[in-house]
Amino acid sequence: MAEERVQRKLAAILAADVVGYSRLMEADEETTLRTLKSHREIIDRLIGRHEGRVFSTAGDSVVAEFRSAVEAVRSAIAIQEELKARNEPLSDATKMMFRIGVNLGDIMVEGDNLYGDGINVAARIEGLCAPGEVYVSGIVHGQVEGKLSLGFEDMGEQSVKNIAKPIRVYRVRTTSEDNISQDAIGASLPVTDKPSIAVLPFDNMSNDPEQEYFSDGITEDLITALSRIREIRVVARSSTFSYKGKSPQIRQVSEELSARYVIEGSVRKAGNRIRVTAQLIDGKTGNHLWAERYDREITDIFDVQDELTDTLVGAIAPGIGSAERLRAKQNPPESLDTWDLYQRGMWHLNRRTSDGMKEEMLEARALFEDVIKRDPEFAPAYAACAETYYYDALYGFREEELEKALQLAKEAVKLDGDDALAHIALGRIYHIDRNSEAAIAENKIALGLSPSSAEAHHRLGSALALSGKAQEAIPYIETAIRLSPHDDLIGPFHVRLAMAQLFLGNHEEAAELAKKAVRLRGTQWGGYAALASALGHLGKIEEAKNAMKEMKDAQPRATISFVKERLPISDPKCMDHFLDGLRKAGVPE
Repeated sequence: MAEERVQRKLAAILAADVVGYSRLMEADEETTLRTLKSHREIIDRLIGRHEGRVFSTAGDSVVAEFRSAVEAVRSAIAIQEELKARNEPLSDATKMMFRIGVNLGDIMVEGDNLYGDGINVAARIEGLCAPGEVYVSGIVHGQVEGKLSLGFEDMGEQSVKNIAKPIRVYRVRTTSEDNISQDAIGASLPVTDKPSIAVLPFDNMSNDPEQEYFSDGITEDLITALSRIREIRVVARSSTFSYKGKSPQIRQVSEELSARYVIEGSVRKAGNRIRVTAQLIDGKTGNHLWAERYDREITDIFDVQDELTDTLVGAIAPGIGSAERLRAKQNPPESLDTWDLYQRGMWHLNRRTSDGMKEEMLEARALFEDVIKRDPEFAPAYAACAETYYYDALYGFREEELEKALQLAKEAVKLDGDDALAHIALGRIYHIDRNSEAAIAENKIALGLSPSSAEAHHRLGSALALSGKAQEAIPYIETAIRLSPHDDLIGPFHVRLAMAQLFLGNHEEAAELAKKAVRLRGTQWGGYAALASALGHLGKIEEAKNAMKEMKDAQPRATISFVKERLPISDPKCMDHFLDGLRKAGVPE
């Protein structure tokens, strides 16, 4: 009888294990088990999000398979980053940290189980790993090199138990780490030259040296929060704090830390009030790109620190985005790399005014398609390209393109499920398609991934408001305005807030908000429609007619039927209320 052939396949293996599990169990069994369950839920979710499958669990260990080494490493990094955040509020005695090793190898398949040296090597690499870190084999390094925004530290060849030959091992260094030599990174840097930023220690301007902890806390929290933004690389605290107490030249800092942008600031406390100033500076030119001052009453010092951090991140991220788009626009097209092409596309995408809007969307789309052709795994380009089709559908240029937008947005999420912008793009497509529950769900994911994102707050608030949940929506929209008062979308932020108040029957407040919105940048015909509807309900017909005229100037096809078709109000009662106001204002059917 012929021997039965063993089924084999090539797979990336992720092996994870708790550091000091026995010690934790001995100290407090019940707390340790609760923490392990919580951490395992995170691990299982992130493995699934990156198309992996857990096939073995024993006590405190997890072993999973992936079809792609890239996805296995992405999953490992996402797990360690989220577990780090989950561990922060825990005491040192109860913190639970994992080691993770990743290998790629030929493995044997028997039912749902997998066997072979490929799995054993992953486990041995995990055993070499430092707590909270990710180590990979040389073969994995070769597969992911140049495809992920990561650096790698060569740990050399390692001899491990029960494996005959030494294994080349690399330590993964995340985008928030610095001091990585170009030789160490080599081609591991992505083809997209994302901007790097250094946050210098905020100066304590108070007379009380004991307030040093607060200025340091602001700096550290800002570094941590900015590190969660996928579009930038953040220099590590250990490097920026080497400048503490000094007055370095910004260009010197930029050169020494390879940082395109530098943030500096100060903290001054007097009595129960605190003042924080911050500046975003171009490291190459020394020009100030953005500066702001924040004054706060101190009730709970930690609440104030959290609020200031969120506000700073909400302002800094759009500031960097604007600077990157302008930089890309000023460079000749033939000199642009993939990242610059993407930013140039974003520059056109953000020029979504009524005049020439169609041409701007087509130009942006062509650039995003070029980016996708150059780098098929760059998720933000898919998300941004989906946005161009979204505006085509919203403004009626090419209605049939909604399906194309949905495909692109889904592909963005598939490529990088941890990218908030990808979920925002998908949420917007669901939103315009009046699939409100899906839109709300996607925007909640985006907000969880990027808690300081003004756009995530705005999109979630917008989806809630237009689906009949206006009261629930208002805090999110107000937070978006607070986080980014100079945002390119500041006008639309106020439009959605006006609409929420309109749906609640607060017509006076809605009218005032809409009046403010139409004076702000980014507002289009929908803002005038909201104003006309609110004024119509108030019986201010002459004012309403003026708003209607402005609406028609911005969108000549603006009739009752057009508004009903184009504004993605999914709640029938809200839609009827909005249209009733327009009818009172004299908008034709």
